[in-house]
Amino acid sequence: MALGRPAVLLLLPLFGCRLLAVELTSSNTKPVVQEFQSVELSCIIKSTITPDPRIEWKKIRDGETSYVFFDNKMQGDFATRAEILSRTSLVIKNTTRMDTATYRCEVAAPSDTKTIDEINIQLTVQVKPMTPRCTVPKAVPVGKTASLHCHENEGFPKSTYSWYRNSEPLSPDTKSNAKFQNSSYTLNPTTGTLVFHAVHKGDTGRYSCIATNDAGFAKCEEQEMEVYDLNIGGIIGGVLVVVAVLVLITLGICCAYRRGYFANSKESGESYKTPAKPDGVNYIRTDDEGDFRHKSSFVI
Repeated sequence: MALGRPAVLLLLPLFGCRLLAVELTSSNTKPVVQEFQSVELSCIIKSTITPDPRIEWKKIRDGETSYVFFDNKMQGDFATRAEILSRTSLVIKNTTRMDTATYRCEVAAPSDTKTIDEINIQLTVQVKPMTPRCTVPKAVPVGKTASLHCHENEGFPKSTYSWYRNSEPLSPDTKSNAKFQNSSYTLNPTTGTLVFHAVHKGDTGRYSCIATNDAGFAKCEEQEMEVYDLNIGGIIGGVLVVVAVLVLITLGICCAYRRGYFANSKESGESYKTPAKPDGVNYIRTDDEGDFRHKSSFVI
């Protein structure tokens, strides 16, 4: 049945609103790219009747918003390494880890009934791990605890860690591998820590660690760990020798004190002192005597 005139008039505004609304879409709202590569942030105008809509791109990172494309120009450091593709999409060249953020494509179409639409693109820039820092003890006595550490903080996403002994991977589960059932260690792939709770001679070897994430991996150089027997008898004997030497030194010092070797030496002869000059006595030297003689100066 044909629609009457009033019904057509009611449907036209609804149909017109749908056609006059600016609408955006994207072929990929969560692109992932490795550092230093190029990436396209897809923003597509699905519908609009505005011939020249205004396009803006914004970057949102750590709660702060900044312009990427504004007033038909690239902004900031994007001016030399980004461009607009197919009127609305954004291409970033030579991406860095600081480009990981949310990017908002905003389109303003004044001729449309719904004049503004926006879409968010979550960009992830993956970073290969750097060479991890590995710490391996050089020598550990049998039965003691040994801790090996491996870490790097440049990779994104965060790295996981695996340990190798003599170029063979250490299993995270010692019970599932017959090779490592005699070893009492715990391996944490998240922190990169390898702990031997009680080392034995078989744990001696060259140890290395590999840090891995979705962007790649990096390895530290091998380091030797020696496990040696602890000679209890030798240690006790050495302690006794040291004690005996200290006792002999003490006895020698005591004997020396008793015999006076450490007493302060005194001058054997008496020091000559010029006799005090009595009051009223003059000293006259004669050629014959060669010495002084007394002469009274008192008048009685």
